[in-house]
Amino acid sequence: MRTYLDCIPCFYRQALETARLAGANEIIQKKIIDELSKLIPDFPLEASPPEMGKTVYALVRGIIGVKDPFKEIKENSNKLALRLYPELKQEINNSEDRLLTAVKLSIAGNVIDYGVKNSLNVEEEINKIFNKDFKIDNENNKNVFRYQEFKEILSKVKHIIYLADNAGEVVFDRLLIEELTEKLGKKVIYVVRDKPIINDALIEDALFCGINRTAEVVSSGSDAPGTLLKYCSPEFIRIYQKAELIISKGQGNYEALSEEDKLIFFLFKAKCPVIAEDVGCNVRDMVLVDR
Repeated sequence: MRTYLDCIPCFYRQALETARLAGANEIIQKKIIDELSKLIPDFPLEASPPEMGKTVYALVRGIIGVKDPFKEIKENSNKLALRLYPELKQEINNSEDRLLTAVKLSIAGNVIDYGVKNSLNVEEEINKIFNKDFKIDNENNKNVFRYQEFKEILSKVKHIIYLADNAGEVVFDRLLIEELTEKLGKKVIYVVRDKPIINDALIEDALFCGINRTAEVVSSGSDAPGTLLKYCSPEFIRIYQKAELIISKGQGNYEALSEEDKLIFFLFKAKCPVIAEDVGCNVRDMVLVDR
């Protein structure tokens, strides 16, 4: 997906909020905005938003001198989601369609996204999963929630790459992966970021959340906020090229891979008007589409 003009103010917001999260004073915050303003004119709109995101967060980290501003937030998100795991698992056990429930819960976990809304109250958002405040009524829209097609494709493949998005959300991914491996007999490789970027999941997050009990965990080799193939390691590219099916979580991965010629199903909650328009859905819709 290309970068739209509406993405540019978002880059500024993300940079400023990350600096504030790290405790940077107003002088440092101003320096970050000034330096970012020098980069924006040379950034091509044909590139995907994660391309610019990688540059923005590298700039911020370099100026504030903090390697992982979201480390504590990620740890708290992981712990909160793990506390919910037994209840989430029970939701699946009690459902008529285990796979459908696991898919919906996996997408529900995509609310844990500080790149979109840095002031997010994670506990409040996750709790919406268990009450009527969480919108799930678009699942019958076959244009943006292609569950039957997804189910049919699953029946034909054995090996799956599952691209992670955010820490905490990993627990919700685990629920779906357990259905894929334990109930459907699939082999899953779970792919995380190589280095800290926003609150995206790293290997340490995947291990803490127990993904390694049901899937192989690997790094993409990249620290971009989306799976930008040109920044990924040769090892990951070999895995990617051999994959029968790729399950791609989150908006960043959609932005990075939506134009790739590969069997990819994108799972996320549409939180951004620009992405919603690109997909052809409404903001807050659950998205399960292939490209």
